[in-house]
Amino acid sequence: MAVQQTQALPPQYVEDLQKDYGTQLTGLTATGLDTGAFAPKIAPQDQYQQDAYTLAGQGIGAYQPYITQAEAYTGPGTQAAFMSPYQQDVIDTTMQEYDTQAGKGLSGIGLLAAKSGNLGGGREGVMRSEYQNKSDLNRALLYAGLQQQGFGQAQKAAQTAYLNQMGMAGVYPEMQRADVSALGQMGATQQAQAQAQLGADQEAARLKAYEPYERLGYQGQGIASIASGMPGQYQSQVTPDPTPLQTALGTGAVMSGIYGNLRGQGASNFQGLFS
Repeated sequence: MAVQQTQALPPQYVEDLQKDYGTQLTGLTATGLDTGAFAPKIAPQDQYQQDAYTLAGQGIGAYQPYITQAEAYTGPGTQAAFMSPYQQDVIDTTMQEYDTQAGKGLSGIGLLAAKSGNLGGGREGVMRSEYQNKSDLNRALLYAGLQQQGFGQAQKAAQTAYLNQMGMAGVYPEMQRADVSALGQMGATQQAQAQAQLGADQEAARLKAYEPYERLGYQGQGIASIASGMPGQYQSQVTPDPTPLQTALGTGAVMSGIYGNLRGQGASNFQGLFS
């Protein structure tokens, strides 16, 4: 008994579409997809960030010269460098004036002795001796006082210089940290912008690379719906990455927070120095 077989074939145009689709699918998937164009990339450090790094390195131990100079203003004999160059002139002039006035006092004793009829007598000699002894003592005290005054002024000047150097040892690093913070924040902003541009370029490259697959997917779904007689819906398989703006904002917020904290610490230390 002969077997009769009945085969329901799709319309010729559907067969043509399916054949064309198969050819395209084979050609498209014959080689692997080159993902290098949209592989994740990290924007390099901005020049401002590099300058901040360099400046931060230079600031390590930058206080040492001030500490060394401050040490030179301590210890015995260091006040000699701060003595007034006119100190000896002041002392000499003062002592000359004292001797002049003391001589007038001796002349006065002679006049009194002459008026009382004791000129050249023993009483006049005693008065002159007592006057001279007291005058010499006062002269020595005056001379010592002038020297002590000059020494005290020099000592205060040395102490002031010491405190100034120690102050600079603290202020100078703080100023450098403020510069590092400012450079870092500017660099972080620029780096975030560069990262956003990289992200946009990568996303564009990714969409371009997957466009043939997306197009072929739409075509295949359409052919299937035509063959089945039912309208079909195609869902894209390309999931968008975070937008470049979202990435930039996130990166910029993190970097600005780091550099902002550094700057805030420097500002608080500044307030401590000058409060």
